[in-house]
Amino acid sequence: MPSRRELANAIRVLSMDAVQKANSGHPGAPMGMADIAEVLWNDHLKHNPTNPNWADRDRFILSNGHGSMLIYSLLHLTGYDLPMDELKTFRQLHSKCPGHPEYGYAPGVETTTGPLGQGITNAVGFAMAEKLMADQFNRPGHDIVDHKTYAFMGDGCLMEGVSHEACSLAGTWGLGNLIAFWDDNNISIDGHIDGWYTDDTVKRFEAYGWHVQSVDGHDPDAINAAIEAAKQETDRPSLICCKTIIGFGSPNKSGSHDCHGAALGEEEVALTRKELGWEHAPFVIPEDVYAGWDAKAKGAEAEAAWNEKFAAYEAAHPELAAEFKRRMAGELPANWKEATDALIAETNAKKEKVATRKASQNAIAGLAPVLPEFLGGSADLTGSNLTSCGSFKHVSGKEPGNYISYGVREFGMFGIMNGMALHGGFIPYGGTFHMFSDYAKSALRMAALMKIRTIAVLTHDSIGQGEDGPTHQPIENTAAMRYIPNMEVWRPADSVETAVSWVMAVERKTGPTSLVLTRQGVPFLERSDDQIAAIRKGAYVISDVDGTPDVVLIATGSEVSLALDAKEALAAEGVKARVVSMPSTHVFDRQDQAYKDSVLTPGVKRVAIEAGVTDYWRKYVGLEGGVVGIDTFGESAPAGDLMKHFGFTVENVVKNVKAVL
Repeated sequence: MPSRRELANAIRVLSMDAVQKANSGHPGAPMGMADIAEVLWNDHLKHNPTNPNWADRDRFILSNGHGSMLIYSLLHLTGYDLPMDELKTFRQLHSKCPGHPEYGYAPGVETTTGPLGQGITNAVGFAMAEKLMADQFNRPGHDIVDHKTYAFMGDGCLMEGVSHEACSLAGTWGLGNLIAFWDDNNISIDGHIDGWYTDDTVKRFEAYGWHVQSVDGHDPDAINAAIEAAKQETDRPSLICCKTIIGFGSPNKSGSHDCHGAALGEEEVALTRKELGWEHAPFVIPEDVYAGWDAKAKGAEAEAAWNEKFAAYEAAHPELAAEFKRRMAGELPANWKEATDALIAETNAKKEKVATRKASQNAIAGLAPVLPEFLGGSADLTGSNLTSCGSFKHVSGKEPGNYISYGVREFGMFGIMNGMALHGGFIPYGGTFHMFSDYAKSALRMAALMKIRTIAVLTHDSIGQGEDGPTHQPIENTAAMRYIPNMEVWRPADSVETAVSWVMAVERKTGPTSLVLTRQGVPFLERSDDQIAAIRKGAYVISDVDGTPDVVLIATGSEVSLALDAKEALAAEGVKARVVSMPSTHVFDRQDQAYKDSVLTPGVKRVAIEAGVTDYWRKYVGLEGGVVGIDTFGESAPAGDLMKHFGFTVENVVKNVKAVL
């Protein structure tokens, strides 16, 4: 049987060989953390390589995702469907081993990491989801949800501010199921970090309420003992500070930034083989080393034992078992369509004039009884975002619930939500002012990249924010969100469109949704049943004319009612205007050409109206069309005064239409 060091060296040589072949990558971190990974994966991690999606597996997150060859080596060696040929194509087009780990490529990769700090933030979300699922489903004698989240992270993860946001919450929530390993190697891209990172990390995490240990990251016995101690600590998250040598084994580049982000070079690779006593050719792993790593039999046995536990649980609690399976599969309840059709019909019947943020709260209240997997929250703005309702139990410190006050941590909130969505069992949503989506943009982008279902509730959506002024008026943010690939954005015009937007967001399984909502009240808009059904197409004709229109007015959100008023004023001057409400440009763009032409008739001039930057709308109105928008920052004043000041008036819309015609 190979020694622990020989097993760890398999990671080192695979990592340096793959990076060398690609002539691109980061060999240092995998080589430095190999000993830690060997102990964790061989002696502690509960997983089944033949079923990477087993519900009660431990989750492993590589937050320092630049060291991606570490996880690819581990997956290959332990028996996942990641053959050596894939490792040989590291960082090449269509490889299952991209430069940074990407969710949905290699089996066993739980989340996409690379933007530093977000992996550990996701890990907090994974661990919180496990805690909440255990609270909702476990019963005396039946602990069917009983796993841990392990995360590797580097100095860069700790320097990024989002790690503070997330790790602070992990301590507050008492996530004893979260164990993180800090690769304390004193190196980042620029060199030795002593000149720019002198934090006392141990005291920092102790102050968060974490259990903290420090070990030699190349001493397997010390690592093993630290993991055992961390597993016994059930009321606090654990940090294991591992002092390591980056590029361990490289005689000339270890301990230096020279091996952080570049191939070692053929000569140094050969010298490292000699230093490690590894006598095999590149990409060759001896059978006894494979046998020492193979986790398939142990994993199958662990899953079989859990299956027996679940069968007993199912016999004792059949309804809970069925609900657990439904939620982990990401399926909506059987009565979903019936319930949501009733919600939309009831909303339409009420004919309420309310802000769309309030209409959103009404929709949440209507959906919550149907969706026990709803996991809501807000970044310290619950009373302004209106993201909670009476049926929610608020998380309070270590006490679980289904509504979370994240505090002033927008970036952390959305990163944690990503982890929750990836864990399974929940549909997480979080609210903040739309202006602060800028703080969270990278986490929102990652949700879109991973194609996961999270929902951002972004209120106070324009200069309608009013007196708080330009610092809080998101002139460009809606366009910015629309430019994120696979981010679906809805800016509804009234209570009915808001309810439909929520239903569409929950039904969407292939990516995140942003709901952009008003602070100010908006009128209820009368619609036929066919028009209500057409909201789901992203844009529809809300008010038409006889024959071919002279102009098409396209509007979203609070500006739809303005467009309708402008239509009447134009009619008095003999101009026939069709009004199109376009709550979601992305959904509209996916419709067939015939439908799009029926809404935006080819050859007819168009004017778009939205309280935001204008350039985005040129794709619909062309250079010959008009846009009533705002391309400057706002001002501090009551919302009504601002709308007049910036030209969101009937008179200015009519003026723009005449200029176009």
